[in-house]
Amino acid sequence: MAKSKNDGRKTVAENRKARRNYEIEETFEAGLALQGSEVKSLREGKANIAEAYAAEEDGELWLINGYIAEYPQAGRFNHEPRRKRKLLLHKREIEKLTGAIERQGMTLVPLRLYFNARGIAKLELALARGKKLHDKRQAEKARDWARQKARLMRERG
Repeated sequence: MAKSKNDGRKTVAENRKARRNYEIEETFEAGLALQGSEVKSLREGKANIAEAYAAEEDGELWLINGYIAEYPQAGRFNHEPRRKRKLLLHKREIEKLTGAIERQGMTLVPLRLYFNARGIAKLELALARGKKLHDKRQAEKARDWARQKARLMRERG
């Protein structure tokens, strides 16, 4: 588990491709309804959210296809690694997110899974719009140019 910045957050899993494949509009912090064996497995850093997404069902948001490895010491009380997990958000936030998904064709993408300063598992969710191939190329060109410009400025002093 890598520790980020100085805000007391311990990152468990990160979706690195999300910022490349999606244009992030807004981010939200959501809690997760987890079982005990899932929390123990997360504390060991055994999770993956690269292929995960969030969807709305019956007025609730769910994390779908998120992977949390089984905890070996849990025995028969273990959890399913790819089960749906309920996301805990305020009702107004859920309504705002579902409205954006339905009306504007946006997607809910998980960015990071981490423990906050109090030791509670949280998920950083992003309201995002998918990038087209030409958008990805444009972003890559801009990033390369910024890198070259910084290198030139350093050389000239």
